[in-house]
Amino acid sequence: MTEPDPMTEWALPDEAATARLAQALASGASAGLVLYLHGPLGAGKTSFARALLTALGAGERIKSPTYTLLEGYTAGGRAAWHLDLYRIADPGELEWLGLDALLDDDALVLVEWPERGAGALPPADIELHLDYAGNGRHAVMLSRSERGARALAGAAAAMPPAVPTGA
Repeated sequence: MTEPDPMTEWALPDEAATARLAQALASGASAGLVLYLHGPLGAGKTSFARALLTALGAGERIKSPTYTLLEGYTAGGRAAWHLDLYRIADPGELEWLGLDALLDDDALVLVEWPERGAGALPPADIELHLDYAGNGRHAVMLSRSERGARALAGAAAAMPPAVPTGA
């Protein structure tokens, strides 16, 4: 088996394509994946997180954690946590959230604006960078661990990259 590319890019012309990429990642994701979601406001981070949680079987309504900072779900029989740290000014503010649950090796952890929680979060298995590209979006996924590399390879197999690597 060839080693998966640690960086893979996709062109996402619309929200449906963003959802397909999330579904592709779900097809290759294993327990315990920590995913950092980067990008400007409105780039699709929450849409991606919703689609991923839905694809993994979170049956309840998936809310944006913009104001609550943290939302918990059950996805595929495992704990799943979705954090939005946009309103955090200092990582020390996260102490009262009880982030110990994020260290569960089987939990899925999705973190929007992870740079605002530096030092208080588990390390990423995958970093997803979303940005505007005309009327659509551009996505770059970077694997940061062996588990992340396996999930990224699964995503690339399920939804071949539309942008050549290194472009």
